[in-house]
Amino acid sequence: MSDKKENQYSGQLSAGTGGQEGRAAGDTVSGSLGQDKSWLDQKLATEKNFDVVTRVIEVGGREAALYFIDGFCKDDLLQKLLQYFMDMKAEDMPQDASALLKKSIPYIEVDQEKEWEKIVSNVLSGVFALLIDGYREAVLIDARTYPARGVEEPEKDKVLRGSKDGFVETVVFNTALIRRRIRDTDLRMEMMSAGKSSKTDIVLCYMDSRVDRDFLEKIKRKIQDIRVDSLTMNQESLAECLVPGRWWNPFPKFKYTERPDTAAAQVLEGNVILLVDNSPSAMILPTTIFDVVEEADDYYFPPVTGTYLRITRFLISLLTYLLTPTFLLLMHNPQWIPEGFSFIMLQEQPNIPLVWQFLILELAIDGLRLAAVNTPNMLSTPLSVMAALVLGEFSVNSGWFSPEVMLYMAFVAIANYTQANYELGYALKFMRIITLVLTALLGVWGYGAGILLAGVCMCCNKTLSHRSYLYPLIPLNWRKLKSRLIRRRLPGARQE
Repeated sequence: MSDKKENQYSGQLSAGTGGQEGRAAGDTVSGSLGQDKSWLDQKLATEKNFDVVTRVIEVGGREAALYFIDGFCKDDLLQKLLQYFMDMKAEDMPQDASALLKKSIPYIEVDQEKEWEKIVSNVLSGVFALLIDGYREAVLIDARTYPARGVEEPEKDKVLRGSKDGFVETVVFNTALIRRRIRDTDLRMEMMSAGKSSKTDIVLCYMDSRVDRDFLEKIKRKIQDIRVDSLTMNQESLAECLVPGRWWNPFPKFKYTERPDTAAAQVLEGNVILLVDNSPSAMILPTTIFDVVEEADDYYFPPVTGTYLRITRFLISLLTYLLTPTFLLLMHNPQWIPEGFSFIMLQEQPNIPLVWQFLILELAIDGLRLAAVNTPNMLSTPLSVMAALVLGEFSVNSGWFSPEVMLYMAFVAIANYTQANYELGYALKFMRIITLVLTALLGVWGYGAGILLAGVCMCCNKTLSHRSYLYPLIPLNWRKLKSRLIRRRLPGARQE
């Protein structure tokens, strides 16, 4: 879908939210350049906005005005168009905008529009608007370009093998990356918009013959019913609008990916992908816990290796949740420890209760993570060494933390990165902290209550399609569950 068509549709959706001023001055172009130019100059505040450029020219003996946003225009292309317009003679000038588009504009993406709201929306999106005296429609020329970084492998979704391209902040580039992988007429890219002021473009990507139609219509209605001023945080703002409640449940309700190959695979499976302009990632709907823990590396290796990686990720995620609460429970009940595992007992009596050591380290790990994000690259290495010495060895020698506690928390901190979903990592962290506190207070009953609470949170975390978050485990569908746990061969592959 071209940018021109996208913004026309975006303008249609935004109509009725910010066009009261436009209706007060007239809904459509009058045909009098002086009147039209005066209204548009006032609407776009051309005297105050330095980047809103207007140029008065003569086209075929008629006075005309060109409006565009500086920074969105292709200078060489605009120069050629201006030269072409200025060379037109009066006898070659068509009588209306429709004939002008057909005969006299040597460019592909052009259109005509008479409604002011849509004209203003297109100009603010980067499209050129040409007003000609005597024409009751504006000529829209989509010759824009967006500032964008190069396509490169995303930092968060790296793979050991596979393609190295990733989504960028321009939605049209992202749709092209998916189109490159799915060359099928069944692929649909629908443009919508949300936000009264931002009018943020949102693309729904799906396969027409494979998608759940009821679920698709539900997503469309939810986006159309969004009543916010802007999607400030892009996809996170959209997610909060789609699921306004259930904020207390930390388990992720959406899966995000910055990889076009992952998004294309989900589309082919019948899911819906949401691409938000200015965001370099895609939202995958609907999402279950099994979708969240899957990664591209599972499919870039042979089935045996992919299955091993997937099961390993499941087990390590479970271990990061249970390791520290189980250790705390065993330290409170040393009689339960088998004789062969007596080495896990504390060698020295701790100065600070174990539960407080774990809670302090949970907070300290997040502090170090935030510090690492904001640390300049040139200082990251010396500060990492300093943190390892001071916070590691010295904290143990000083008596603040037991060596066993430091060991288990170091494993938990590193093991959290075995899966790329940050939301799932923090969900397991919150459940782990709750289970630690309950275990310290209630012993084995608190340990069981914490595990039960985590299970209830997962069971109650319904997807947008109202399917169980634990499907195909609950309700049980053994064939699909097996495919979730075991990486199978590519469908259609046959042995010779």
